[in-house]
Amino acid sequence: MGKRIIQQRRGRGTSTYRSPSHRFKGEVKHYDLETNGKVVDVIHCSGHTAPLMKVAFMTGDSVLSFAPSGIKVGDTISSGVGTELAPGNVLKLGDIPEGTLIHNIELRPGDGGKLVRSSGTFAKVVAKTDKNVRVVLPSKKEKIFLVNCRAAIGALSGAGRCEKPFLKAGIRMKKMRARNKLYPKVCGISMNAVDHPFGGGCSHIKGRPTQSPRSAPPGRKVGKIAPRRTGRKK
Repeated sequence: MGKRIIQQRRGRGTSTYRSPSHRFKGEVKHYDLETNGKVVDVIHCSGHTAPLMKVAFMTGDSVLSFAPSGIKVGDTISSGVGTELAPGNVLKLGDIPEGTLIHNIELRPGDGGKLVRSSGTFAKVVAKTDKNVRVVLPSKKEKIFLVNCRAAIGALSGAGRCEKPFLKAGIRMKKMRARNKLYPKVCGISMNAVDHPFGGGCSHIKGRPTQSPRSAPPGRKVGKIAPRRTGRKK
């Protein structure tokens, strides 16, 4: 009897394949305090590609937020009605003028921000109505949001992160290990026969059909799942 394949082990959801959120600095979302805060530190978090800034308020509370380009320790951050258009400030999309660069956009009012959170990314407000705001995302796709959804002003810092090469597989392994990503990924044909249905043999030939029916049991459901057609078009 063969072993359970990697898809089955990942689906079980053990700590081996779970994101190590206990090692991250904390959750990053829009705060509900409509008051001024001060940037006291800019930190790195392995769970986020963009740098984070720690904002302390006069009430004694402190939150984590994404550090936009041009922010520095000592700057003032504010949110709510009447907030100026400065990097890092949080406003409702209905209060942001057209052409402004934004990040960390809420999909629904009050969810804390779900879109445009990677380093160096930004979105742009292009059109507004009484109820909706049209925004161009980094993928060039246009999406419509409610006017009560919040967003932070400015483009996220950390641009050019992907331009520096890893050079060695060991460095990439450390990056993947920080988030508990599966690395390296081994193809099934290179495994032993007990590890994958395509494994075994001394040649790079699967030795069996690569199509699987939709009713195949877990462990056998690999390859092309119920394909309409295979091979090159004639």
